[in-house]
Amino acid sequence: MPTRNETSAGGLVVSGLFEARQPDGQLDLSRVYVALIGRLDRRGRFLWSMPKGHVEAGETPRQTAQREVWEETGIHGEVFAELGVIDYWFVSEGVRIHKTVHHHLLRYRDGYLNDDDPEVTEVTWVPVDHLIERLAYADERKLARRGLDMLPELAQKETKATPR
Repeated sequence: MPTRNETSAGGLVVSGLFEARQPDGQLDLSRVYVALIGRLDRRGRFLWSMPKGHVEAGETPRQTAQREVWEETGIHGEVFAELGVIDYWFVSEGVRIHKTVHHHLLRYRDGYLNDDDPEVTEVTWVPVDHLIERLAYADERKLARRGLDMLPELAQKETKATPR
C-alpha cells in the first residue's frame, strides 16, 4: 500500500483572558472562551474539534494555524503559545497516510464567527471550562488539558482587554 505524509496545523482561539483575571490572582475560567468547529465525519457523525488544515507550500505551522482558524471560523487570531503535536496514521482511498498536526493557542484579534467554509457545519464559542467535554477526539482533549494548565500564567501576561 502506498504511504503519504501530511502536515496540518491549527488550534484554539482564546478570548477573554484579560477579563477573566481576578484580584486574588485566580482565573475565572467561565469568562474565557475558545472557538470550536463542528463537522460531519466520514460516518456522518457530528463532532466538535479544533479548527485546522493542511500546511501550504512556504507556510510555517504557525502561519497555517492563523490562516486555517480564519478560514474555518471567521476569526483572526495570533499564535501566542504552542499546545503540542498530534501524530497518527489512517487509510484513505487505498493510501496509508501519516498525519502530523501542530496545535497552538491563538489570541483573539478580531472577526465574527461564521461557518462559510464548506468543510465546516457549525462554529461556536465554548466556555473554556466546558471545552474538554465538548471535544470529540481524545488527542485533542489531551492538548486542551495542557492548554487549560497554561491559561493562568498566560492570562497574567495579557496587557489589554479582548477587542469585542
